Amino acid sequence: LAQAAEKWGYKRYWFAEPHNIAGIASSATSVVIGYIAGGTDTIRLGAGGIMLPNHSPLIIAEQFGTLASLYPDRIDLGLGRAPGTDQMTWQALRRHSSTDVNDFPRDVVELQHYLKDPQQGQKVIATPGAGTDVPIWILGSSLFGAQLAAMLGLPFAFASHFAPQALMQAVSIYREKFKRSAQLAEPYVMVGCN
Repeated sequence: LAQAAEKWGYKRYWFAEPHNIAGIASSATSVVIGYIAGGTDTIRLGAGGIMLPNHSPLIIAEQFGTLASLYPDRIDLGLGRAPGTDQMTWQALRRHSSTDVNDFPRDVVELQHYLKDPQQGQKVIATPGAGTDVPIWILGSSLFGAQLAAMLGLPFAFASHFAPQALMQAVSIYREKFKRSAQLAEPYVMVGCN
């Protein structure tokens, strides 16, 4: 399907991170992206998205930094804060309950840090990952994601298939509050829909 999408001129093909859901085979999202990247030539591949509270920012920087090193200028990284699964599976993923989805903004900034060039004296470096500047997107189905993407100057992908009633308000808030960043000069929105 990704090969067909590439042939038809599509620009992006993304994979979700569901867990414990029969019929969806992208729970190991970065592994699937690597496989699909090896069978395509130009289409951008990415996560729509990595549920960052399920992972340490360093692990995601290393995984997507590796993909970006193997497939330059073809990898995107969409980040969400939902668990992507049921409560029992969520607990099995995390092994402890001290991780809080409210840490999401801090984790996004930490992940951005790992994907940039290392700073003088930096002790922890994503290898590979540092210096790859993998484009990060914020995914959301609420106004929270719109506000965070605007504040950080990141592209925003809204899951209107989960919350169609909030689409227009989320996009409006994102555009109104957007702050220019090193990654993005003006607001950029993608909408997921059925």
